[in-house]
Amino acid sequence: MAETIAEPKSTESKLCRIAVEASLGVARIVLRNPPLNVIDIAMMEELAHVLAEIQTRTDVSVVMLSGAGKEFSAGVDVAAHAPDKVREMLAKFHGVVRALVGSRKVTIAAVHGHCLGGGAELAMICDLVYTTDSARWGFPEINLGCYPPVACALLGSIVGQRRGAEMILTGRTIDGSEAAKIGLATAAVAESELGPAVEECVKRLRKLSPSALALAKKASSSWDSMNFDRNLARAEQIYLEELIHTADAHEGIRAFVEKREPKWIGK
Repeated sequence: MAETIAEPKSTESKLCRIAVEASLGVARIVLRNPPLNVIDIAMMEELAHVLAEIQTRTDVSVVMLSGAGKEFSAGVDVAAHAPDKVREMLAKFHGVVRALVGSRKVTIAAVHGHCLGGGAELAMICDLVYTTDSARWGFPEINLGCYPPVACALLGSIVGQRRGAEMILTGRTIDGSEAAKIGLATAAVAESELGPAVEECVKRLRKLSPSALALAKKASSSWDSMNFDRNLARAEQIYLEELIHTADAHEGIRAFVEKREPKWIGK
């Protein structure tokens, strides 16, 4: 029988942006903010709470992340990039990212539809990533006069420096097939095969020792984790001390909200 992960004690903090249940050693987290599963601050807070609880659960060895409806996630709420909110947004979103990276559980992302910006960052930091071949992956922040700090810190080590730079600097989107080809995803499958492919992986993991899986993950990711922490701290510093003070960053966010083309001035 599936067991629901406990909600926060505060009645004001009920889970409404995600759905979570644990069964047979697997915690399944579903992003649930229709229609695009945008990651707003409320979702970040819920994810942080749930991940902290899952980390204490000895009966859970696998965490699966997916999106409800037609999308995985179109990314972090653009409104949260505004100058008066961006510090809180980065702190909370990167807290979730660090919790996933540092988790002793094996993490799996099941991606379909749009997987963009912060959504793509959440997916790419998982240990195993299964995507539909038609999913749309990308980091479009540059179009807002911004950049994706997590991708800047890690993408190059996953797909290679040149490919990573191209995706970040141009904002180009790719399909799931290309994501798998360059190593951003573990495998790309047809839409109808995503569920079975993920469940087959979960089935294999459930047969293995939870302690061995945790230690194998720790050993295989230790070098990257150390570099990731340093690189993300640097990306955060540049973002908060330099980027958010530029006129172009402010213009990019305003233009998106006002549904118009931005007018860059290079300052």
